[in-house]
Amino acid sequence: MSASALHPLLLLSDSALPLGSFAFSSGLESFLAHNRQSKATAAAKVHAFEEFLEQSLTNFSSTALPYLIAAYREPEKLDLLDNDVDASTPCTVARRASVAQGRALLGVWDRALASSTSRDVVAQRAAEQLTAFSVAMKTAEVDEYGMQRNGHFAPLFGIVCAAMGLLCEDTAYLFMLNHAKAVLSSAVRASVMGPFQSHAILASAKLQRCVQQCIGREEGHLPYDTAVTTPPIDLWIGRHELLYSRIFNS
Repeated sequence: MSASALHPLLLLSDSALPLGSFAFSSGLESFLAHNRQSKATAAAKVHAFEEFLEQSLTNFSSTALPYLIAAYREPEKLDLLDNDVDASTPCTVARRASVAQGRALLGVWDRALASSTSRDVVAQRAAEQLTAFSVAMKTAEVDEYGMQRNGHFAPLFGIVCAAMGLLCEDTAYLFMLNHAKAVLSSAVRASVMGPFQSHAILASAKLQRCVQQCIGREEGHLPYDTAVTTPPIDLWIGRHELLYSRIFNS
């Protein structure tokens, strides 16, 4: 990989990127609350978490990757894709998390990343679409369908990566790995495991295979092929707000 491609990849994979992703547990906190294992061994708790992580990655890929890939390949359809994500996300909590992270990413693009746009023609086109979308969001301008723009995370992430010159396959892998990192960070803060064990899972061949399989399953899928493949994940995310006490936003 050339330095010009490696640099933006490292930037967008940095845990310090201010997207607010680590404020969300992606349903993990709710899962732990609804599956109390006070008498379970540490190994049993980690095993249950690993199953949750795999299901979370599978569900995340099936509901978000087609929009990310479509936005990467056709940035001019950002308005349509953003509207479709909003319409196909019935879970209010998941929708709010997607919008929060998407708008944070758009702010990072405006304030820090726009100057890093690749000189490639395709990247320039993606950057123009991002700029136009950002301006329309700030002015509350409705799109061509008469709808307010929401700023969902998946399509915006795809276009930001396109504007910075990343390959489509690298973009998909980065998107999924960032999700795994966020869930693992939540597990550490929820005392499911320690940081060394978290990094062992993150570095494992099992996680790499899971991510690659998720991407492979969604390859060639169009936005209208998206589906919730693990319904309990949506239920746990949706019931997060009903918890008596919580440390995450979702």
